[in-house]
Amino acid sequence: MDKNTRMHLRVYKDLMELAASRENPTPMVGLSRVMPDSSLTLWAKLEWYSPSGSVKDRAALAMIRGAIKRGELNGRALVEPTSGNTGIALQLYANALGLLPVTVTIPEMVPEEEVLLLRLLGAEVVEVPDGACPRMPTDGAIAAAKALADSPATTDQYHMLYQYGNPDNPQAHYENTGPEIAAQTEGRVTHLIAGLGTGGTLMGLARYFKERHPAVKVISVEPAEAEHSLFGLRNLEVAMKPEIYDPSLVHEVIKVSDRDAYRMAIRLMRKEGLLAGPSAGANTYAAMQLAQRGEVGTAVIIFPDDALKYVHHFKQYMDQEVRS
Repeated sequence: MDKNTRMHLRVYKDLMELAASRENPTPMVGLSRVMPDSSLTLWAKLEWYSPSGSVKDRAALAMIRGAIKRGELNGRALVEPTSGNTGIALQLYANALGLLPVTVTIPEMVPEEEVLLLRLLGAEVVEVPDGACPRMPTDGAIAAAKALADSPATTDQYHMLYQYGNPDNPQAHYENTGPEIAAQTEGRVTHLIAGLGTGGTLMGLARYFKERHPAVKVISVEPAEAEHSLFGLRNLEVAMKPEIYDPSLVHEVIKVSDRDAYRMAIRLMRKEGLLAGPSAGANTYAAMQLAQRGEVGTAVIIFPDDALKYVHHFKQYMDQEVRS
């Protein structure tokens, strides 16, 4: 059985073949119940179908492959700042490729479920006090990882991929996620909605569509609050701007509050049967803002991960109103 036949039948030789690609795209599903009778058709791109369970799977594998190709590891372990998903993906692929355990630096605010999963996979977890950078705790984790990678005492032990400035991060989405979306919508996509975290997903998709389908509007979603619980997303009013982020590629920025994001995620669970995580809720809420002001076309919304790692954060939003 050749590779194309196996993939069509969803049979894979190993984890590496299971990684999302043009030949093996993550699924896309229509959203018909959270916003019926709209002139903007909504499609969710379910990135939690990637092997590590999130959109960060793509960037992690691309960055590891790039580092290996360039001979940057030289027997060193990877060290990377993360709010959870990138670290999980890096350790998963490090295990599959026989690399050393990954050291991840994470802010204290990261959900306990993600920390436990990182340790289960074998990662060395360094928790950085949120007070190290009160306005944006993930920036404290970045500083801690850079210290390990750059210090004369440890630089021969660690190599940092640095997802915030690594061009392999957006390139993964330029080469695969963008073409997948274009093919899955048969070229009808008019709006692309993604959250701003490292900037990799957003920038890779924005560059692809600007070059190949320039009429597509690229919408960036950011947390509305300085201190928020939309893990993996960044409010650029208070957080460091990722080096790979180019605002000229973004048509509009929509800010979404924790409350609106989590409540929308619950609506997606109860109306569509999708285990949407909070960032998926934020992106969908932004899409609904576009629809409510009369935007027309086909919108593809990135669903970065599912709800399972954030269950206890949903408690305060579980009331009867979200059923309406």
